[in-house]
Amino acid sequence: MSSVSVHYDMVPTNPDELAMCLADPMWRLCSGYLYKIMLKSDVGDGTTVPFRPNRAQRRLLSRLWHRNIILKARQLGFTTLVAILFLDHALFNADQRCGIIAQDREAAEAIFRDKVKLAYQNLPPEIRDARPLARDSAAELLFSNNSSIRVATSMRSGTIHRLHVSEFGKICAKFPDKAKEVITGSLPAVPLDGIAIIESTAEGREGDFFKLSQRAQALHESGKELTPRDYRFHFFPWWQEPGYRMEGANVLITEADREYFAEVEAVMKITLDQAQRNWYVATRDADFSGEEESMWQEYPSTPDEAFQVSTQGTYYAKQFTAARKQRRITRVPYQEGVPVNTFWDIGSSDGTAIWLHQRVGLENRFIGFIEGWGESYSHYVAELQKRGYVWGTHYLPHDAAHQRQQGQKVAAPIEELEALKLGGRWEIVPVVDDINHGIQKTRAAFSSSWFDEENCKAGLAHLAAYRKKWNESQGCWSQQPLHNEHSEAADAFRQYGQGYVAPKSQTARTSRTTSWRTA
Repeated sequence: MSSVSVHYDMVPTNPDELAMCLADPMWRLCSGYLYKIMLKSDVGDGTTVPFRPNRAQRRLLSRLWHRNIILKARQLGFTTLVAILFLDHALFNADQRCGIIAQDREAAEAIFRDKVKLAYQNLPPEIRDARPLARDSAAELLFSNNSSIRVATSMRSGTIHRLHVSEFGKICAKFPDKAKEVITGSLPAVPLDGIAIIESTAEGREGDFFKLSQRAQALHESGKELTPRDYRFHFFPWWQEPGYRMEGANVLITEADREYFAEVEAVMKITLDQAQRNWYVATRDADFSGEEESMWQEYPSTPDEAFQVSTQGTYYAKQFTAARKQRRITRVPYQEGVPVNTFWDIGSSDGTAIWLHQRVGLENRFIGFIEGWGESYSHYVAELQKRGYVWGTHYLPHDAAHQRQQGQKVAAPIEELEALKLGGRWEIVPVVDDINHGIQKTRAAFSSSWFDEENCKAGLAHLAAYRKKWNESQGCWSQQPLHNEHSEAADAFRQYGQGYVAPKSQTARTSRTTSWRTA
């Protein structure tokens, strides 16, 4: 937005000053002179007050791109901001079409009535007289400059220069057909020089909002320059909101709460003060009956947390907390000249997972992770050969020594793999009498483990989600793991906990480990 240099709190006293102020889009949005909004409480002198963007809204305005994904905590006012932003665009630009898609008819009616129409009706008379209505329907305002703003549950026809999709996560979860229409019809109607804003709290790890958020977050973390077709990722956690505090409250903070806050601080590189902690625990316990998954969804602390399921029943929650707190999930490059070991899980009909590991000094460094389903052994060997590493030992689970049907012959997996001549040597990890003993060994091995955050991302997600079965009849977690899409990665990592013994020649010398962390 181009702008004239004026102060946002400037109050024009004559027509020339008003014309100068109106030429600045940011003054129009931030001054409180033009637009009014309805409060949800009785604060103030009336039901409407001048609109001045809050901290989160100003941050969004400063980073607005052609395509935007907003993952957020509740009650930050983004729909209100967008309603004012789009109304302003329609009023001051001719022949523009602005639209807001709501999750259902009731929400659409409320947005149109309480945000769009209220703001127009409360404009200063001289502004409203200069831009009278050409049409006033139940869901659309058409102005005399042939620009319009409408609110509906879907939009397909024609070009939409400004489009906002409110609570898209809920649309994806409750109305998948409507979500598909948004993806295939509404969003493509926005030209590349237009603006699309998709905003929501999270609703699980399914649907287009989750997929778009993950892609946008990955692009953001890559640091690549965005094209007009790329979505910019905006994350607004609860702890950035100044109002989410509770001073001097007598709130019980448990040891589990303290561990959770420690993990958040480690991941986001922040410090949470006591008032923030009080607010979080009190809100969770009062509004959501202590249910942590609902709190993560409605008031996320990290982008990944917004979509995750509870860590209750997971095997490595404490280990992950410690690893993040100690910055052991970071950038871990390949060390030249040090052999690379691999730890495998091989399923006869399931997937295959492989962790890539180097031992340097006292550190066990995991530099990569590979997985796949329905692929041959030669596929995985080819993937490993691409890397050009010097191979050490390849650790296989105990059943890799069992004879099984391999195409037209009966052979053990270790025999098939040895025949592919990857390099290094192959070793079978002995079976444990109880899988929980192997898991306990793996927990202990976590303390000396470092992980490359990017190259091990998929494997780390599997480890974090690896959990016990839920016993419905007894209403508690069982002592056996749940077998699902996370099992292969966890079982492969368990071969490291059960079978790896560092060479005796590697002692406490750590001089080789400092350069990559301190550079």
